[in-house]
Amino acid sequence: MSALAQGAEVPEDFKILLTAQEAFPEQERLFLSARSEVVLCFRIFDPWTRLTSDAAKAIGTHWFDLLAHTLRRGVRVTITVSDFDPIVRAEDHQHSWATLRALIAAGEASGRPDLLKTKASMHPARVGLLPCLTLWPRTYQELRKTVARVNRLSSAKHERFLEETSFLRRHLQVKDGAVRARIWPIPRLIPATHHQKLAVFDGQQLYIGGLDLNDRRYDTPEHHQDAAETWHDLQVSLSAPEAEDALAHLHSFEAVTRGAPPPKLTHLLRTLSRRRTRSSFALSPEPCVDELAQAHWQGATDAQTLIYMESQYFRDRRFARHLAAQARSKPNLRMMLILPAAPDDVAFEDDPGSDARYGEYLQAKSVAIIREAFGHRLFIGSPAQQRPSREGGRAALYGAPLIYLHAKVSIFDQSSAIVSSANLNGRSLSWDTEAGVELSDLAHVHVLRQRCFDHWLGAGSDDAHFDIDTAQPLWAARARQNAQTSPADRTGFLLPYVSRAARRFGRNLPGIPEEMV
Repeated sequence: MSALAQGAEVPEDFKILLTAQEAFPEQERLFLSARSEVVLCFRIFDPWTRLTSDAAKAIGTHWFDLLAHTLRRGVRVTITVSDFDPIVRAEDHQHSWATLRALIAAGEASGRPDLLKTKASMHPARVGLLPCLTLWPRTYQELRKTVARVNRLSSAKHERFLEETSFLRRHLQVKDGAVRARIWPIPRLIPATHHQKLAVFDGQQLYIGGLDLNDRRYDTPEHHQDAAETWHDLQVSLSAPEAEDALAHLHSFEAVTRGAPPPKLTHLLRTLSRRRTRSSFALSPEPCVDELAQAHWQGATDAQTLIYMESQYFRDRRFARHLAAQARSKPNLRMMLILPAAPDDVAFEDDPGSDARYGEYLQAKSVAIIREAFGHRLFIGSPAQQRPSREGGRAALYGAPLIYLHAKVSIFDQSSAIVSSANLNGRSLSWDTEAGVELSDLAHVHVLRQRCFDHWLGAGSDDAHFDIDTAQPLWAARARQNAQTSPADRTGFLLPYVSRAARRFGRNLPGIPEEMV
């Protein structure tokens, strides 16, 4: 660790949590110390996730036990989990309702079910009837794929699937123990979801970032697991006034998506969209709050020396062009962008769909825009493990298993930073429900940058690797050297991002909004 990193003092009310190994114990601690109320919304919040801290494991083995314990202590708990399009995202839809059943069971087990409020929340926006008619042949094929999968299940799992897919059942016909897809009625597709991941404890402490709760998300800063099991993410824990605004958002976001005016919040960044009142031709919801997009645009506009970003995706061509404009107008501005070597559905799934190809097409285009503008002042890196790969294809990078990066962090010079649930794509910045915080306290920004930099660089990095005036070319040189070195002998995790794989795999989908992916 550099001298700068060692000298950075973390403020008491502010914690940076890298990977679930750090974040999950803090989330457990906050539940255990809650006195009156916990309010949260996650894309995924699995009660059967294993507990990690000694204090939590003294209560039980899973989050089911911790939730029951919290309710039993007299703490009110309000949990909203995201629900998904039952046709296009049937497995996610089932998981949401399985989660809801388990949460209700935890309430019953606590003896205080009256203190638990929980729901699976589906975004109210719908694709218009005419686009749904046009898309019906493809949608029907998705429905038939789900039916084929369900009919291969055991009878018990078959029955459970039908019980846990309430919004899908009207599109299915069950006869002689087999499921068939109905041709009618044509489903109204759901273009947006609630993608946020945040919790507020006693109205005073906020836990927020990009990390959901389930065992799939568990990883350590050493990233020793198989590529498909790695999951680099980042959360922060901080106190009021951000917590107060986050609580107001949690109480209001569903009403806003249904058409209510959004409350004015000064300490929380949001993306919110709502259903359209006239939607016969619509493919999208109506964007109504774009604070996360505006904060990123303003941060890039204000930056003079270094823009540093970590994101699961970089697919927003409008934002890429804005970054390019900053590069051309400021000859001393540099940029560092850390991306996974491939999306998870491309790296780890045998048959990624056309949406994955469209996403890769947009990312290749976005990368090309900033590469042309920044030139040698840009470094794009991807993390990989420090061991030879047993994986093939795009699950490996320069002979090593990739580290799947899911964090959403943006740092502009030394003055501001954003930690959120939002990726750098049109969906996160325009459609989905997202939440994050902008850090302007210089100590907070400093410590966040030091933690991120130190994690990727590894041992033996001097202060110049951490200095915003000198970091970018040194990181680029380190990544190039790592690419020429065997995995076990590399310094840190970073390698050059390879965009030609995305260019080859990507496919344009004319007429489909870029925000779709």
